[in-house]
Amino acid sequence: MLTNKKAVIFDLDGTLVDSMWIWKEIDIRFLGTYGLTVPEGLNDLLEGFSFHETAKYFKEHFPLPLSIEEIMNTWNRMAAEMYENEIPLKDGAREFIELLKEKDMPLGIATSNSRELAKVCLRANGILDAFDYICTSNEVPKGKPEPDVYLHAARKLGVDPEEILVFEDIPYGLMAGKRANMKTCAVRDPYSERAMEEKLQLADYYIESYYDILNGTYQKLS
Repeated sequence: MLTNKKAVIFDLDGTLVDSMWIWKEIDIRFLGTYGLTVPEGLNDLLEGFSFHETAKYFKEHFPLPLSIEEIMNTWNRMAAEMYENEIPLKDGAREFIELLKEKDMPLGIATSNSRELAKVCLRANGILDAFDYICTSNEVPKGKPEPDVYLHAARKLGVDPEEILVFEDIPYGLMAGKRANMKTCAVRDPYSERAMEEKLQLADYYIESYYDILNGTYQKLS
């Protein structure tokens, strides 16, 4: 999997850490504050949206007495505590990152989340210093499934896209990696289980956990 690769870029939520559940919980608590409920299918609708795009959607579709900036600030406050105290790394992720650092590979994050929350999460898990660059969808013209975030991260890492391996948990993320002309590895996550067939069609590799890579038991798909 790492043959001829000079850098690795990870998505964050659902890929590197078990965190997908918190956004649904935050939506429930946030909208509940204003006597509103979460419409069915909202999470699917917003899949791949950047943090700002999501806040803009909430502002346009719910009667909220907040600006887009205030919505994002509120979410950040709610999420920061959860990311700091309740979000663990995926199984084997720490050991895999240690292996990559032993190989002196540049590592990046390409996330639709905010840089602040990404840093809180990585710092709480003791791996913030392992990453050379954290790229957010807010830095680029278009979020996933467009390749912008991965191409920008590649430029910051100083590595050609063809020499990068991407880890992602959802189809939109895998599409973004493929469109950036990078090899992709799909990561198992309960919240994208329903999209497993699509994930396997899009990715070059598949893992149940990062131990699959360490043990040489990952699936090569193409």
